Amino acid sequence: MHPTKERSMAEVLLFHHAQGLTSGVQEFAETLRAAGHTVHVPDLFDGHVFDDLESGLAYADEVGFGTVMGRGQKTVDTLPTGLVYAGFSLGVLPAQMLAQTRPGARGALFYQSCVPTAEFDSPWPKGVPVQIHGMDADPFFAGEGDIDAARALVKEAEHAELFVYPGDQHLFADSSLSSYDPAAAQLLTERSLAFLDALR
Repeated sequence: MHPTKERSMAEVLLFHHAQGLTSGVQEFAETLRAAGHTVHVPDLFDGHVFDDLESGLAYADEVGFGTVMGRGQKTVDTLPTGLVYAGFSLGVLPAQMLAQTRPGARGALFYQSCVPTAEFDSPWPKGVPVQIHGMDADPFFAGEGDIDAARALVKEAEHAELFVYPGDQHLFADSSLSSYDPAAAQLLTERSLAFLDALR
């Protein structure tokens, strides 16, 4: 028997950002799968993919952020409880909600976003590790308070890491977008894989 088969790989629920389920998000999921993890990537936008962030946010506003969150909540109905919840930007909202409120989370990976734990009327669950990634001059992550929420979460959680990268791009880990930063994306991916590997 191959020794790696005896180890428990992570099962990840990954939510896309406001531009939709892009090929870059799918490529990131495939990278995690290639490392042996199971990755679910639901489409919260019902097939819509947008060329820019503003259009995607306008769509989310049109259908209602509550509807988008509800779609995220619904995806777990047929999934086990022992998941790692991950999200890019807008996708952090359902990921963080589920990590905080659905019992049994194994971990959480938040990319380019973080909200105060009080938003979900629940403290960060004891013993659940979390990683948060964002750029230091990103107008959304650094300019709208997400980095402050991330620092607060690091203080609250028992096992938490905040990684801040130099730059001003928001969706820097999506290889299909002009905001892609290969060096930062590679480091984010390596750290994410190390995080998942540590859960085994």
